[in-house]
Amino acid sequence: MIRIAKALLAGGVAVVAMAGQSQAADMVQIVEPYVEPVPIGGLYLRGFVGASNQQLGNLDNALFHVGGIVQFTEKGNFDAAPFFGGGVGWRFNDWFRIDVTAEYRASADFSAFDRYDFNSDGIWDGTNDYSGRKSEALFLANVFLDLGTWNALTPYVGAGIGTSRNTITGFTDINAVTGAIAYADAAPNWDLAWALYAGMAWNIAPAFAIELGYRYADLGDAQTGDLVGFNGANTVYNPMYFNDITSHDVMLGFRYSFL
Repeated sequence: MIRIAKALLAGGVAVVAMAGQSQAADMVQIVEPYVEPVPIGGLYLRGFVGASNQQLGNLDNALFHVGGIVQFTEKGNFDAAPFFGGGVGWRFNDWFRIDVTAEYRASADFSAFDRYDFNSDGIWDGTNDYSGRKSEALFLANVFLDLGTWNALTPYVGAGIGTSRNTITGFTDINAVTGAIAYADAAPNWDLAWALYAGMAWNIAPAFAIELGYRYADLGDAQTGDLVGFNGANTVYNPMYFNDITSHDVMLGFRYSFL
């Protein structure tokens, strides 16, 4: 009888141990991490702010081509400036979406410097110290590819095309050698614009994502009104042309989806 009792006791311990292992395995399965799926399909809204780092291809003016030599010692630089905007879009599936955006790019200070030799005799006759400010209203239609989601993070790439309304204000030209001053009024113009995107979205809720991205934007060209002397006189129509304005933009934004 003692042997039978011992055998029954050992069997009971084994059964209890096996049951404990089974419950432990079930608990491991229950506490596996859960990643909220990204919503597929539907309307969404976007909003964003950012900072620009802008470059200029070159300055041009009719008087640069009438003979002599013009040499830029500072071809033209823009200070960094903020921008903000928003838009509306549509997600077709878990990797493809499109949207349209509108943004205002705040004024960026501009400066450039040249010297000129009218007679090409090796003697510099004067200098031009240029200054002004530039702003834009940018409108783009964009397409984006979302490249998969890992731990609620979704990298993306994209491209956009549209138009930019470029405005130069407060443009002045000061010749320190001759003491002459010229100025130009604003003459806003529209030009073709396009952009390339890359970034990461953090899906903090099924309907809400925060985005951090980079954008290369080509804003086209800009120009001033007629550049005239301080006395208002001028013998030739000669606005200043800003050719090939580009920008490296850092963007922080959000996206809200209507599920």
